[in-house]
Amino acid sequence: MVRMPELSPRRRRLVLSICCMSLLIVSLDVTVLNVALPAMQSDLHASTAGLQWTIDAYTLVLAMLLMLAGSTADRIGRKKVFMAGLVVFTLGSLLCSLAPNLELLVAARMMQAVGGSMLNPVAMSIITNTFTDPRDRARAIGVWGAVVGISMAAGPLLGGLLVESVGWRSIFWINLPVGLVALLATLRHVPESRAPEPRRPDPVGQLLVIALFGPLTYAIIQAPEAGAEVSAPFAAVALAALAGLLWYERRRVEPLIDLRFFRSAPFSGATVVAVSAFAALGGFLFLSTLYLQNVRGLDALHAGLWMLPMAVPTFLCAPLSGRLVGSRGPRLPLLISGAAITVSGLLFAVFEAETSDVTLFLGYVLFGVGFGFVNAPITNTAVSGMPRGQAGLAAAVASTSRQLGQTLGVAVIGAVLATGVSASAYRDTFVSASVPGWWILAGCGLVVLVLGAVTTGAWARGTAERAARRLAAPEIREATGVSA
Repeated sequence: MVRMPELSPRRRRLVLSICCMSLLIVSLDVTVLNVALPAMQSDLHASTAGLQWTIDAYTLVLAMLLMLAGSTADRIGRKKVFMAGLVVFTLGSLLCSLAPNLELLVAARMMQAVGGSMLNPVAMSIITNTFTDPRDRARAIGVWGAVVGISMAAGPLLGGLLVESVGWRSIFWINLPVGLVALLATLRHVPESRAPEPRRPDPVGQLLVIALFGPLTYAIIQAPEAGAEVSAPFAAVALAALAGLLWYERRRVEPLIDLRFFRSAPFSGATVVAVSAFAALGGFLFLSTLYLQNVRGLDALHAGLWMLPMAVPTFLCAPLSGRLVGSRGPRLPLLISGAAITVSGLLFAVFEAETSDVTLFLGYVLFGVGFGFVNAPITNTAVSGMPRGQAGLAAAVASTSRQLGQTLGVAVIGAVLATGVSASAYRDTFVSASVPGWWILAGCGLVVLVLGAVTTGAWARGTAERAARRLAAPEIREATGVSA
């Protein structure tokens, strides 16, 4: 067993900085890529579904492997897995920049995601075990959330500048020096740690997760082009995998997904909030990028500038949210987030905010505020109160929820858009075709608002305490068909 040693304040800040570097490259990869979508579409002759796959191939593989990476890191060593993730992610980025066609680009994006799955949940587990004081942990998570804001602010501008001056392939070069520096810094400064009682592998559970997420995403993305007769069998496979996962995981002593986590109302709420908030983010970035460049006719750089009203509030509100979570709990940040995202979606859905610079600016600002406040309470709720030995798994569930949400947001909203937009009159039909997508985004905000109120009170805290006691106590299951 290898526990995280006590570190000096300076060393803890250094570890936090290294972990934030991994989040920066993973987050930048999303925001930079969105700005480059129209250029990639033109160069690679991609359809709307093809563009969706350049994003969803990445987030989908992340969602499939995050829990496996988190539990593996708890078992064999968080530093080892984190360093392996940096190597694979950086190499995948290089291959993305060299991809000659859409198919190989998607394959390289999947390789990136394999590396990325070893970064964020493992980094969060390292942070959780480094900052053991709840107040210090909440502040550290606030800094972690601010990095997402930095990527939101820097990504569109940096991506737009690179796309216009060098070409879309250059957006993947950013990851190379950052990944190398993070790798060397990790080797020197991050101590090794493992869970005191690491979990055993669960290959059947992992295969069921893949069988759930993969066919579900394929069915949603391909439905507008292939029709129900092609997508329905994939949806059926996903439904069967979900039923099998729920049945099988309950019967394992050490499952890939410990369903006892979900007896905690705050944890369950944070999971659904993560799916909803990141579905809104994925749909927002997808719709906004295509609108600004393909409908308004802006180049990548000016489209990136137009994203600043969303990115700057995200950057400013994330650390504020972390401080509020540390001092007052997660309720207020979640209520602010849910209200802001909901109103932003309604501006676009009801008032067609795209058609006016003023309402477009206001809609972007509101979404940035909402997204800035949501990340810290999600992460803090996911890991707080859980046994430290299961921090990697708890953080991985939260990270999986984020990536699943973003995958579904792009898939669902992209499919809705593809159904309504006319290729022959793209600019004329885009705004009206995107209205259902904005309604979906507003609904996601409403989910965040309602769950922020329901899962943060005294009753919810009681369920969290009972769940934590069950998780901390060794559980010997009776001979009722339970397998190890």
